[in-house]
Amino acid sequence: MNDAIIKAEGVRFSYPAAEGVTPVVLDGVTLDIQEGSFVAVLGHNGSGKSTLAKHFNAILLPSGGKVYVAGVDTLDEDRLLEIRRTVGMVFQNPDNQIVANVVEEDVAFAPENLGVPPEEIRRRVDDALKAVGMYQFREHAPHLLSGGQKQRVAIAGVIAMEPRCIVLDEPTAMLDPIGRADVLRTIKTLNRERGVTVVLITHHMDEAAQADRLVVMAKGRVVADGTPKAVFSHVEELRAVGLTVPQTTQLLWELRQEGLDVPLDALSDEECAEALAALLRGQRQE
Repeated sequence: MNDAIIKAEGVRFSYPAAEGVTPVVLDGVTLDIQEGSFVAVLGHNGSGKSTLAKHFNAILLPSGGKVYVAGVDTLDEDRLLEIRRTVGMVFQNPDNQIVANVVEEDVAFAPENLGVPPEEIRRRVDDALKAVGMYQFREHAPHLLSGGQKQRVAIAGVIAMEPRCIVLDEPTAMLDPIGRADVLRTIKTLNRERGVTVVLITHHMDEAAQADRLVVMAKGRVVADGTPKAVFSHVEELRAVGLTVPQTTQLLWELRQEGLDVPLDALSDEECAEALAALLRGQRQE
């Protein structure tokens, strides 16, 4: 097992409130993110998932408990730059992250600020744009790109910093289905081919199902943690915290309620189709 690149230990957090009442947003979250893994964090708005994400590179600091990034306490102000180099953040609105008028200049922005030598910046920019499939757009104006393309440029800007981990906070929330699929494909490629640790914050079931590990949050706490197949098979428990399950799981669950012998962990369309075909074959044989 790889070492944890991010460790959260009993993390509590409350946003300051004007009336003096500070509702707890994170209520004792303990979580390890292993280096090289692809973890999805799923939950409703208000579950605490985006607040937790902002703790992973010290945008927010815990009110109680500890967060460690590659062994460094996020409360150590002297090592903030080191923490942010280790964990890069991508947010839901790419327009808020794009700062230049030309794609390649935008991707070069962060490495320039880090004092990377010019020839190394050139290599990083080309490498990052190729990694997200946007190299051919390197001389284009970002504002002329589609939403999905802009988000891939924003991801390239983070890759150019060469972080070991990328945290994506609802990166597909403002995208159409094609843009969402492009961004998800990019994320999976970074993880599988480059070994970048990926933490994907989402409220989309189909996105969460593509991760290797799924963490479900509700009311500031972790309520489920395991493989997507294992977590989504607990249909009633997820419903209890107001979450649905992927349509494949929902269909199989309803068939099981009718007494039919089908697996609940056939998560993909192909696996679900095979489970239904096997059911029909079995019924014909009877």
